[in-house]
Amino acid sequence: MGLPSRKPVHARHRAGAGGANDRKQAAHLWGERLLAGLIAAFLALPAAAESLRVATWDAGLSRRGPGLLLKDIRNDTAQVAAVSRIVDAIAPDVLLLTGIDWDHDGQALAALNETFAQPYPHLFAPRPNSGWQSGADLDGNGKLGEARDGHGYGRFPGQGGLALLSRYPIEADRTRDFSKMLWKDLPDGQSAGADLSPEALSVQRLSSTAHWDVPLKLPSGAQLHLLAFAATPPVFDGPEDRNGRRNRDESAFWLRYLDGELDVLPPEAPVILLGDANLDPKDGEGRRDALDLLLNGPHLQDPQPRSDGATQAADPAHQGDPGLDTADYDGPGNLRLDYVLPSTDLRVTGAGVVWPKPGAPLAKAAEAASRHKMVWVDIALP
Repeated sequence: MGLPSRKPVHARHRAGAGGANDRKQAAHLWGERLLAGLIAAFLALPAAAESLRVATWDAGLSRRGPGLLLKDIRNDTAQVAAVSRIVDAIAPDVLLLTGIDWDHDGQALAALNETFAQPYPHLFAPRPNSGWQSGADLDGNGKLGEARDGHGYGRFPGQGGLALLSRYPIEADRTRDFSKMLWKDLPDGQSAGADLSPEALSVQRLSSTAHWDVPLKLPSGAQLHLLAFAATPPVFDGPEDRNGRRNRDESAFWLRYLDGELDVLPPEAPVILLGDANLDPKDGEGRRDALDLLLNGPHLQDPQPRSDGATQAADPAHQGDPGLDTADYDGPGNLRLDYVLPSTDLRVTGAGVVWPKPGAPLAKAAEAASRHKMVWVDIALP
């Protein structure tokens, strides 16, 4: 896929190598950072000022308890340093991080932003549904206050949320946050067959994490709407397929929104839908009809970002194109889960997935950072 960077990456001083992780890479931290910076500078191709790079990534920035992510960032662990190297090398103008722990004061996100060679001036991270207790027994086991009783699964409030980082101003006062919408209120949704009690159905939100429409202000003064989300995995349930139904409807929400079937007007084009749909178009479990319409319907285009590393890591029983995969799993096999889908009125000038083949530049950093890989798309600004 190549690893183009639109900005040179410069070395910067840090206090130390940070804590080691189970990959035992901390000792090589400085060398790998310098190598990543040199590679990015060498591969950098000057881009026109009107080009915009948009990326999404589950960068593995969730921990098992509150405050642990901030601790790891401050300690500059090898995993966090690998995340920083990838961001510096690819240099997206807009980056949606999924699976990143939220805290009330935004300390973890702010600390992470400072690890980048060019920190982002605009950050957006409202409280997600994950770990936010519903007050009901959503899983029907007779207990309250457990991780599965949250509006979205989470051991603590904000575990595995969303964060948007941008070099362009975010028009926060015009942002639409649909995260509190009840699942049962989605037109033609599948909550009725999810075996939820009447009490659970009355409070169960559609979004397991969040659904945002975030306008950016472009240099021309025009707006670009970012439609951001991260869906629940369509597994870890019973024969009622509750998670599979919800996963499907989290993608179907965008179809209803773009078609004008909700009680708010759809956004004026252009838009970019991005995030973790947690669903592969061909492989693994899940209900694919809504995702198929997002990929092949009238509103959005699929740039089909790909990588050499995903092609080489293909599973023998793979049904889809393995070069498009974005996540490295052992059990279900490698899957395409993460998407950047511009509206059809935008012109795509490049796309890729940061999954280098073994021995290629940034391969070690991509492996150390996360089992998901960054997906990026370049567009010509409208």
